[in-house]
Amino acid sequence: MSFFKNIFSKEKKETLDKGLEKTKESFFGKLSKAVAGKSKVDDDVLDNLEEVLVASDVGVNTTLKIIDRIEERVAKDKYVGTDELNRILREEIAGLLSETNIGNETEFSIPEISEKDGKKMPYVLMVVGVNGVGKTTTIGKLASQFKKQGLKVVLGAADTFRAAAIDQLQVWADRTEVPIIRQEMGSDPASVAYDSLKSAVSQDADVVIIDTAGRLHNKVNLMNELTKIKRVMQKVVDNSPHDVLLVLDGSTGQNAFEQAKQFTKATEVTSLAVTKLDGTAKGGVVIGISDQFQIPVKYIGVGEGIDDLQVFNKVEFVDSFFK
Repeated sequence: MSFFKNIFSKEKKETLDKGLEKTKESFFGKLSKAVAGKSKVDDDVLDNLEEVLVASDVGVNTTLKIIDRIEERVAKDKYVGTDELNRILREEIAGLLSETNIGNETEFSIPEISEKDGKKMPYVLMVVGVNGVGKTTTIGKLASQFKKQGLKVVLGAADTFRAAAIDQLQVWADRTEVPIIRQEMGSDPASVAYDSLKSAVSQDADVVIIDTAGRLHNKVNLMNELTKIKRVMQKVVDNSPHDVLLVLDGSTGQNAFEQAKQFTKATEVTSLAVTKLDGTAKGGVVIGISDQFQIPVKYIGVGEGIDDLQVFNKVEFVDSFFK
């Protein structure tokens, strides 16, 4: 029985299904072994299921939560057949994702921002994450998607720690034909962010995306830098940034949990993008990170193409996962 109705376009849905293929094959391969030869869900099956969820990078705490919920249902229903396990699992995972993810969006959009002195203000998105997780690529793809929605976008290259970061962002700015504000390597990141917002306001931009450096080895410096960037941006646009998006590489599994832990200590993270899900069997990390940090997943990367960054929709995600 499916209580999920498809809301994505056929093309998007196929991309999502394909992107989660490795995770799905791995998960259900392990699951069928866990219930082999069993007709009812008993303690053995639950122990095996626990191992399957942990091995699928759902994370220990989230796994225990799911097992507890299933135990409750088994106790209440007295007899639950292993053939029903998929449906129950699906419902419990959907329930968990509903607790943190608004996750009803199907298109890229931004909220309206209140005007300042009669002047339209841009929506400010600050992007954080360590190097190598696909941060710059995510920014480029977001710029492309927002532009497709008819929004005017400005990019800010405030990761001034690496020359490559500025150049990579320039490549995306050229590719998507959106303006970029940049300075020399080693410039003050807060100064770049300030200039980016000033420029966005003067151009009547709808959204400005600020890239930041991802150096985690010195958390105090990172914390100070991000705090300074925020403070300076608020001189131009009140309450900015409106969203602090942490980009995580889904293929690193438990390492993504560790990065989420470090970044949430360094700054207030308000949403997540989980990339590189197509190349890994560790897609369960989306469920665990969202639950453990109580931060909504906003975007997922399910392929290399510019359109393979998708708005995370919990209904479609669970539907693809259990298809």
